[in-house]
Amino acid sequence: MDLHVVCRFLGKISFIQGLTMLIPLGIAFWCGEESAVPFILTIGAAVAVSFLCQRRGHVRTKALTIREGIAITGLGWLLATGLGMLPYVLGGYLGILDGLFESISGFTGTGATVIEDLEVLPNSILFWRSMTHWLGGLGIVVIFIALLPEAGQSTMSMYNAEVAGPTRERVLPRLHDMTNVLFRMYSGFTLIALVIFLLCGMDFINALNHALSTISAGGFSTFNASVAHFDDSVVEGWITFFMILAGGNFGLYYQVYQKGPGVLRRNTEFKAYLLILGVVTLLIMLNLAYAFGGEWTTAFRYASFQVASIATTGFVSADYDTWPAFSKLLLLFLMICGGCAGSTAAGLKVSRVVILVKALWITAFQKVHPNMVRRVEINGHYVGDDTVVRVSQFFFLYMAFIVLWALLLTWDGVNIFDAVGISVSTMGCIGPAFGITGATCTYANLSDFAKSILCLSMLLGRLEILTLLVMCRRSFWKSKGMW
Repeated sequence: MDLHVVCRFLGKISFIQGLTMLIPLGIAFWCGEESAVPFILTIGAAVAVSFLCQRRGHVRTKALTIREGIAITGLGWLLATGLGMLPYVLGGYLGILDGLFESISGFTGTGATVIEDLEVLPNSILFWRSMTHWLGGLGIVVIFIALLPEAGQSTMSMYNAEVAGPTRERVLPRLHDMTNVLFRMYSGFTLIALVIFLLCGMDFINALNHALSTISAGGFSTFNASVAHFDDSVVEGWITFFMILAGGNFGLYYQVYQKGPGVLRRNTEFKAYLLILGVVTLLIMLNLAYAFGGEWTTAFRYASFQVASIATTGFVSADYDTWPAFSKLLLLFLMICGGCAGSTAAGLKVSRVVILVKALWITAFQKVHPNMVRRVEINGHYVGDDTVVRVSQFFFLYMAFIVLWALLLTWDGVNIFDAVGISVSTMGCIGPAFGITGATCTYANLSDFAKSILCLSMLLGRLEILTLLVMCRRSFWKSKGMW
């Protein structure tokens, strides 16, 4: 592995991040906030890191190796989250660990916060929180490739290390063209959401923050009560629509633009995604209406919003901790399932759930008909056995880490149900969980030990485990190795 090449790419990523901080710096100057100084210092640090990395780096014309792509992606995320915490720490808003937690939670789209009173923070800091969602939602590396044309010549291994899902479908043959299309769609959806939120009565700052957080499937709000602050069914309805949109495959949306809406009807994952949301919404609505006296309209309003939110962003419109156990268990299932592959949502991904269910069904079928040959089929195409094996391996690792984090949290004194909820929520990059970190609570009261392991949980969940795990092997960093 050529570390000089890795350094050069990290330098460019750091420089782009420094440029993005000019926006909250401008907001700080516009609003006359003292947070301008921390942003100036952070921009200086980003530029200095960029200069040092690019000075040690060099350009290579041949394609990046798999190891270099993984290293750039993993180290790029660590660098971005490290720089991202500086405005919180330098401004005195958070300590180092809390600042790192907030930064990782932002970039990974988790939306778990350690800030107990958001409404006293300056607008520039609130915007930076939402901006970290937006940068991490589509993917730091994807945005990097889209903005720098020369970066797309040999960066497929970087793209594969960051983009989530069991397969790596490409809607365009050239990687740079594809990332550029995804970036333009991502920006376009954000702009549309901004305009609609403004028409719903939000002021510009709140509309912009919530547009960034919604399309990125993040969940950071500008209010302590999250979306419940608005107490407006119209606002909740539009946010629900955009959350469901963010949980779909962005590459699929481009195919719809090219070939028409018939593409949606033929896509197995998207149909399964809508079916899961619809069935869970119906079940929770019935459960809430039965438990709280037959208020069907209110039950549907809260059920539909929270189902879409738990599968994607983590926004809160009601205290679901007071809901019946059956509804909370369904929400826990959605945290694990997540959104579609190629979306800004995290979680296990609907495509993996579909592959696992179909593979198990075929296995059961073959027990009755041992001579019958059947294969997993998605979108009219057969899925290879190697893909089924990889999905099964990922599912095992995903659930194993959920169990590991839950065990460590219980060892730290967290009760078992809250520990499982926190573990599932951070691995699925959802944010709010149950109990001590539920709909009306923050992560501020957790111990430093718990916050540290949850930082790892959020990063592993966002980068789909293997990207960071392989970096822990000693052979990965050797100049020569069996890679």
